Amino acid sequence: MDQSMRSCKKFVHLDLKGAPPRIGYLIELIQLFADLGANGLLIEYEDMFPYEGELKVLQSTTQPPYRRDEIVSIQDAAYSRGLEIIPLVQTFGHLEFVLKHEVFRDLREVDYCLGTLNPHRDAGVRLVQEMLQQVMKLHPKSTSLHIGADEVYMLGHGDESKHWLDVPGRSVHQLFLSHVIKVAKGVQESAPNLNLIMWDDMLRSITPETIKGEHYLIMKMLDYFTCSFPVMLMERYKSVGMSQQWAASSFKGSTTVHTCVTSTQRHLDNHLQWLKVASSLSAGIKLQGIALTGWQRYDHLSILCELMPVGLPSLGSCLQTLLHGGFTEEAQKKVVETLGTVDVEDNERLSSRTSSSFAGAKLAELIVKLTSLLESAELRHFQNNMFVRGWFTPYHRQKKTINPLIAQQIKTQAKIILDAVESQVQEVRGEMCLLYSDSTVQEWVDQHITPVLEPLHNLLREIETVLNEMGLCTESIS
Repeated sequence: MDQSMRSCKKFVHLDLKGAPPRIGYLIELIQLFADLGANGLLIEYEDMFPYEGELKVLQSTTQPPYRRDEIVSIQDAAYSRGLEIIPLVQTFGHLEFVLKHEVFRDLREVDYCLGTLNPHRDAGVRLVQEMLQQVMKLHPKSTSLHIGADEVYMLGHGDESKHWLDVPGRSVHQLFLSHVIKVAKGVQESAPNLNLIMWDDMLRSITPETIKGEHYLIMKMLDYFTCSFPVMLMERYKSVGMSQQWAASSFKGSTTVHTCVTSTQRHLDNHLQWLKVASSLSAGIKLQGIALTGWQRYDHLSILCELMPVGLPSLGSCLQTLLHGGFTEEAQKKVVETLGTVDVEDNERLSSRTSSSFAGAKLAELIVKLTSLLESAELRHFQNNMFVRGWFTPYHRQKKTINPLIAQQIKTQAKIILDAVESQVQEVRGEMCLLYSDSTVQEWVDQHITPVLEPLHNLLREIETVLNEMGLCTESIS
């Protein structure tokens, strides 16, 4: 068993830029994270933070951000269970929630990329410094801060960057580092004892010679996508003075951009890989901890992926795997004791046949059941069934050569399927509203349900139109 991974800190990533839980449920989740073996939280508030002053425009308009007293209650709940908190504030890439606003439009690196900050504007540096200060002021007990800096798309493509790069010897890598160093120095001037963490993806292709001399400002966090070659990479970072390193794994939100149900086995495998990596590291690397990421969106403007309730069995299994050095019988027993169930035999879903007792379990089971129905062959391929393809093709509709008996049969079958789905959707809505805001519930339905059902609704409307034109049906179909 690898002692370094077993003994290091285990932080659960709370991605609040999508489907932020109601505060009562969030506090329940924090208790559950502690029960499952977490030591801390990596909290990415984005537009759910109650920014003030000129930054108030950053607050979410689809639902109220957490109030200041709620931010305090989140911390109280965590600290009462011995959990540390590291706020995560993006400072370079993934700034869509900032740069989408017209007032900050001129701070984009290029106008058509909403996520990347122009590193040449003093106003941009002041903006991120103000964001950092407001967040940290409300987190006085936090000793570490994550400044993001991943996926800085289109860096070097802006006019000012091109002009800067025209000087011989300058590179996009240096441009990236120069902004990160500005941000880091600004933080350290106001909070000299604060540990800084950042994602490493923008550093991976930078030569050790370029990084050397600047490492004292950067405490590394390794992204989970490095699992195929992280030992070599981590050793390279150590060679330039970055001996204190973090790892980052994934317990949900990294399968596809639109995934609804978490695959526990997929994420367990990710953590088993990290155990192997940790056991292979040289003595000079001090593994500070591992952040188990749980993305709620790929970025501010993308679709919602797995909600937290469906990811909890995966999270519990992954935390216990790290604690026990494998998904041992003891690890499984702890997950079952805490959650009421764990199912990794079926890779793709929770088992609705088992009795789950964790907060949000009913919603998780309803989502699994609904997802199974939405992915059923009968629904997915209804447009290709024998009756539709044989008697209700575009040709038949255009020429108005419709067999009304067959059209009525298609209508009946489609309505049976739609009624079954919509009945389950109402169940999901009812349960989801207890844990999430109405706007989150509507967004989830609009993104994951409506597109699947739309072809069937369109087909029903077409049948209704045809039958009405033939004088055979007067009933309207919504």
